[in-house]
Amino acid sequence: MTGGGGGRPGTQKTDPKEAEVDTTQPHTRDPESGAKEAEVFGPPVVLPKAEYPEPRGLSRISLRRLYRTGALILALLLALAFALAGAALYQNDEAREELVGKVSRATLEQFDVTSSLNAQDSTIRSYAADGGAEALAGFHTAVEREDAAAARMRRLLAGVPGGDEVVALLDRTEADAAEWRAAFAGPLIDRGPGAGLTDEQEDRGRLLFDAVRGDVQRLQQAITMLHDDAADRLRDRGRASLWATGVALGIVVLAVAVTAVVIRRTVLQPVSSMTGRVRAVAQGDFAHPLDVSGPAELHELAAIIDAMRRRIIEEWGTSVHAAVQLNEQAEELRRSNAELEQFAYVASHDLQEPLRKVASFCQMIERRYGDQLDDRGRQYIEFAVDGAKRMQALINDLLGFSRVGRMSRIEAAVDLNEIARQAVSNLDALVEETGATVDLGELPSVPGDRSQLTQLFQNLVGNAIKFRREGVAPHVSIAAEHRDGEWEFRCGDNGIGIEPRYADRIFLIFQRLHQRDEYSGTGIGLALCKKIIEYHGGRIWLDTDERADDGPGTTFRWTLPERETDDQPAE
Repeated sequence: MTGGGGGRPGTQKTDPKEAEVDTTQPHTRDPESGAKEAEVFGPPVVLPKAEYPEPRGLSRISLRRLYRTGALILALLLALAFALAGAALYQNDEAREELVGKVSRATLEQFDVTSSLNAQDSTIRSYAADGGAEALAGFHTAVEREDAAAARMRRLLAGVPGGDEVVALLDRTEADAAEWRAAFAGPLIDRGPGAGLTDEQEDRGRLLFDAVRGDVQRLQQAITMLHDDAADRLRDRGRASLWATGVALGIVVLAVAVTAVVIRRTVLQPVSSMTGRVRAVAQGDFAHPLDVSGPAELHELAAIIDAMRRRIIEEWGTSVHAAVQLNEQAEELRRSNAELEQFAYVASHDLQEPLRKVASFCQMIERRYGDQLDDRGRQYIEFAVDGAKRMQALINDLLGFSRVGRMSRIEAAVDLNEIARQAVSNLDALVEETGATVDLGELPSVPGDRSQLTQLFQNLVGNAIKFRREGVAPHVSIAAEHRDGEWEFRCGDNGIGIEPRYADRIFLIFQRLHQRDEYSGTGIGLALCKKIIEYHGGRIWLDTDERADDGPGTTFRWTLPERETDDQPAE
């Protein structure tokens, strides 16, 4: 078993400030939460400012300015079209209201005036002939109808073009009717019912009423002419409305057509041209230029993409050159690795043979000439033998450390239950000597190298037993649980413990926390465990949360992937 790397200090209390994590070191995962942090591959790259071509023609006009101006012109045209159509429709509605709501109703009222005048003449003559009270009541009712109809005519014709003339004729008719009633109807009513008519009254009444009839005829002609004029105005307004509506629709259609042409010319064609050129570049034609003409925004976008194309070509050339250099360096690295393997072979054979001779001959001198040596001489020989043996152990550990990742046989699934039992079996002598107990939980199968995983478990269990407390039988427990697509393992013991401030130092090679006379080892054990786990795609850390400030014991946690990943090293 490789000696425990780093060792373990005593269980003295630790200042909490000393256990703070060094945030300046790169991390890929928080040991507590298991959450992956963002990996930073390097500083942000700031490319040099590209030289864009000067805009020409339409490229000098921005889409914002073009569409803002076009929207303003379009809004003015539409406002003009709607104003024309609205004004025409309003005037048409006014003409319709004038004809239907005023002139036509005034014409009906004129008929009512005429009928009421005729009714007055007939009823007053009937009253003079037979003296009926009903005839006199009918006369008064006809007079009231005449006055009401005339008043309605005046109200309806107020403000109507040409209505003043009709109202003047109406006033004249009303005046002649009043004169007829005063000179003819009034005396008949004063004489009483059934008084009859004299020839003189008959002639005077007929003469006065003929004047009223003449007024009525002129009133009818005037109201008819007024109706015809209103109808003509309505027809004119109707034709104007149709023309205004047609013009408005024409303006709208023209605006839509112009907008479509502008959009096609300023957006669709340039974007289509740019798409075709970018597609050609995307398909591998990096020499295809992106000189797309269009508005300022599209011209600038095309220039930016073209600058990106040129930079890609430059970076491509740089990457090709870098790939050539990388291949050369890889070849040099393979040559260097071959030399290192040769050195490892020499170290494992040629260097160890002299050490064995030194140890053997020193032991032979002690056996043959031991009775001639004093205590100091025998002590010197013991120092030499011990140094040679420690040098041999160090060489073997360094060889094992260097072989990780180079001399491996990766299997698709290694049963860690079998691996853990084999590792504990290799430590039977140490377990029996210390009275240790090792509890193995249910472990999964993972891809990996069988011998290296055995060495991993053997080192961790061996360290847990070696760094035990005096007078306390060691107890080691190993368990595993599945988390976030990987297996997390735990190895805990009841030994002397490790202070949190040494959590990073213990995984460095040759880092010891104890003197060699306290605990044996070369200081490579935990560094070797770390290298084995990282080679298998995992990570290892000291769990400082499970250790109380004054409590004993150490807990290591590590992870292994549940399946092979893309970056898993090949056999």
